[in-house]
Amino acid sequence: MKSTRVRRVTFSIALVSALAGVAACSSGSSGGSGKDDKAAQGTTHVSPIAALQSAEKSTDGADSARIESTTSLGTLMSMKSGGSMRWGSGTTADMTITYTGGTMAEAMRKTGSTSMQARYLSDAYYAKMGEALAGQMGGKHWIKYAYDDLAKIAGGSGAFLKDQMQNSSPNQSVKLLLASGDVKKVGDETVRGEKTTHYAGTVNVTDLAARSSHLTASQLADLKKQFTQAGITTEDVDIWVNGKDLLVKAVSKGELSSGTMSSTTYYSDYGVKVAAVAPPAGDTTDFKDLLKSQGLTPGSGDTASGSGTTS
Repeated sequence: MKSTRVRRVTFSIALVSALAGVAACSSGSSGGSGKDDKAAQGTTHVSPIAALQSAEKSTDGADSARIESTTSLGTLMSMKSGGSMRWGSGTTADMTITYTGGTMAEAMRKTGSTSMQARYLSDAYYAKMGEALAGQMGGKHWIKYAYDDLAKIAGGSGAFLKDQMQNSSPNQSVKLLLASGDVKKVGDETVRGEKTTHYAGTVNVTDLAARSSHLTASQLADLKKQFTQAGITTEDVDIWVNGKDLLVKAVSKGELSSGTMSSTTYYSDYGVKVAAVAPPAGDTTDFKDLLKSQGLTPGSGDTASGSGTTS
């Protein structure tokens, strides 16, 4: 029972933490401007496509930003995260993630904390766990999740996760709308005191994965199967762009078999310095080694599951 609990908690944290990073990079909840966003007057581009092409280029070239996000995945979890992220040459980030509800919050509570620090580097990300779970790992506080290992463990979704974590940036949400063929200008609005233009559209999640990743045909087929099992089909995406053609807010929403999937992300302080480094090796255990110590093998039926976060 203990090994099963450790496997479920650590694997869920792996996927949910990575999802938090991806959400912060590329999207956020569904339409609407939020309680603190008000209609405003301002100058806009001639067409939504031209505006988004300019925003995609400007945001990509900004290299880094501060990020605040809230994310909900049905009954699995709700959480908030904040920190800074750099994407000029791969994704690097230092984030603090707090679980606020759902089964993940309950699982984290049993480890002694509902909050953790996460560092994203080019080949892996690291999660700092509470003292209770550290006690089950020889006193080590950090778990290393190598992207290659996650790809083996979770099949198509793991491969997609690996690809997105190594190639994501805030302008991914802009690319989604450009690729969707379904984008419109909603209007001019003020977001947190800043004048912006609001655009919206709907994307097919499987098509999105094909367009925004470097997966093989086999990996895409596996990913589509897992998306279908999870009940994921389409995603509504809304973005707000300021006068400098930089993304200020991104919101997305879709339906899962377990409920609504949504996230809202705010971007600020573009160009901020990001200093994320790997934690001390002596205070870090590898997720793959942790699985082996529990008698489990990465890529086996014990760990590879499209619904590993909910079992």
